[in-house]
Amino acid sequence: MTQPSARIGVYICHCGTNIAGTVDVAALREYAATLPHVVVARDYKYMCSDPGQELIKTDIAENGLNRVVVAACSPHLHEHTFRSACEEAGLNPYLCHMVNIREHDSWVHTGPAATEKAKDLLRAAVQRVVWNEPLERRQIPIRQSVLVVGGGIAGIHAALTLANAGKKVYLVEREPSIGGHMAMFDKTFPTLDCAACILTPKMTAVKSNPNITLWTYSEVISVEGYVGDFRVQVRRKPRYVIEDLCVGCLECVEACVYKQPKFADEFNLGLSKRKPIYLPFPQAVPQVVLIDPETCIEFKSGKCRKTCVEACGERNAIDFNQKETIETIEVGAIILATGYQTFDASRISYYGYGTYPNVYTALEVERLINASGPTGGELVLRDGRKPRTVGIIHCVGSRDEHTNRWCSRVCCMYSLKLAHLVKERTGAEVYNFYIDMRTPGKGFEEFYNRVAEEGVHFIRGKVADVYPANGDGQLTLKVEDTLLGQVRKIPVDMVILAVGLEPRADATEVRRMFNISCSSEGWFLERHPKLAPVNTFTDGIFLAGCCQGPKDIPDTVAQAGAAAAEAFQLLDLGAIEMEPNTAYVLEEVCSGCKTCVGLCPYNAISFLADKHVAHINEALCKGCGTCVAACPSGSIRQHLFEDEQIFEEVHGIMA
Repeated sequence: MTQPSARIGVYICHCGTNIAGTVDVAALREYAATLPHVVVARDYKYMCSDPGQELIKTDIAENGLNRVVVAACSPHLHEHTFRSACEEAGLNPYLCHMVNIREHDSWVHTGPAATEKAKDLLRAAVQRVVWNEPLERRQIPIRQSVLVVGGGIAGIHAALTLANAGKKVYLVEREPSIGGHMAMFDKTFPTLDCAACILTPKMTAVKSNPNITLWTYSEVISVEGYVGDFRVQVRRKPRYVIEDLCVGCLECVEACVYKQPKFADEFNLGLSKRKPIYLPFPQAVPQVVLIDPETCIEFKSGKCRKTCVEACGERNAIDFNQKETIETIEVGAIILATGYQTFDASRISYYGYGTYPNVYTALEVERLINASGPTGGELVLRDGRKPRTVGIIHCVGSRDEHTNRWCSRVCCMYSLKLAHLVKERTGAEVYNFYIDMRTPGKGFEEFYNRVAEEGVHFIRGKVADVYPANGDGQLTLKVEDTLLGQVRKIPVDMVILAVGLEPRADATEVRRMFNISCSSEGWFLERHPKLAPVNTFTDGIFLAGCCQGPKDIPDTVAQAGAAAAEAFQLLDLGAIEMEPNTAYVLEEVCSGCKTCVGLCPYNAISFLADKHVAHINEALCKGCGTCVAACPSGSIRQHLFEDEQIFEEVHGIMA
């Protein structure tokens, strides 16, 4: 690179008092005017405003500026703003450079030191921008299809939104049916709508929509590519039933050699039994049975009478030789809606879950009171008795230093819902043991008041112990009532644990596969909590629902719609512009050591065996600079971070 003839304009933002309250902006402007190649230096209260941008545009035209330095806030916020202003004025946007004198200076320093540091940062930027070169963005086409991973309410809503807009959607769900956790619920708070009545029509709409390819009992196993052109492999596990031939008549289930269900039903959380051939639940979509090879006699011994095959008759839908298949699809965007798992209540031993038979989780009670559940909607204990007193313990696995520190957001409300339903179905005395009652939503506080007026007891305090009360199966809940200021011992027939929400056990593997980030708790991390709540740091991959954090059904549906809108916007562009600050290889210098290949976090580097050099895919490169710093021969360079630019910036700081 050779040093060009530069005419630089320097613009300093007050940012209200964020910068001007600490940095002497006038002194900084006067200092900037004395720097080499600086033609004009100005300061303004808000440079990001329209008048501030007009200053830059006017000076480019009137003073023939060919470089611009803006000293303001973080480039993460407004670099695009000022680059766009320069571009509108006819200047290549990459000849504009930002200096962060807010986060890096005024917010972390006081007194004259802040102004002196601002001078150092500005001087370094001016010396660097001289060596900036005009760069051009590249366009890559976007495939007009979307992959939605997860078939809960978030995935269903996102898929339907995109499909109804005319986009091709692949919906992949690991369970045999879509529906997720919502399919297990009886009612939804605070309106007490029937969960199945709301969800089932959307499930059937997914199956019947010609723009949606639905793959249940399937998992994504690999993801390659980049925004606009993802190549995804999906493993489709065998159901041993041919989906296109099965009509969901269930005659095969009736004909199974097991006359009585014998094996734990996963959908009912082990509260009921099923046969080796079964339908997950009555409203399942697709309405196709599957065979469990772990319990089927044919798979275990090969000596089954195969009465299910006989019952299927001419349909020939049952295929014991069905094999796992791998499907490969190419999509332009991906929406992750993989959901959550409930907290394992057995981790808190003193609540007795798994020890005392009459201690249930909230999700188990949801199945018990559901009309399609194991007891036909009748709330009974394991010995068949109806409970006369019920204790609901809030925040099990939430707001706890020993388990999960976060609030799961939904537990207070679904505990109130269960209190109402239990009292309605059984007439039992219901006690709610809570730390704080959190009802921040539309109609939530009114629902709380309604339940309180129904005679449900509310005791503020964390239950310290659950132990047998006497010989008749009752349990005693020991709790410190913080409102009364005394320890109470309350005997109940049934204990319901309001378990919290937590990331799925395989969240780490999933986020690695899709090359996204997780928060410290394990939830998938959004690009920005306020300005980009459904985007990830990997372009083209979006988040929906509880995989991003605990939320209720309305918030989940809203976020799913937002994710679908972002994906639709991306596809509707037809092509996407890629930032040009990518790395590149000087092939004549590359030694072929392959050091860079394994270091690239975006898998953008490959090795060309015929040339014995590394090659960087610019579409995958994100400009992180890892390979540039690691290259032992110095053969990898990066646009916008060339050696001359970096060295000049360092010299400017040290001068």
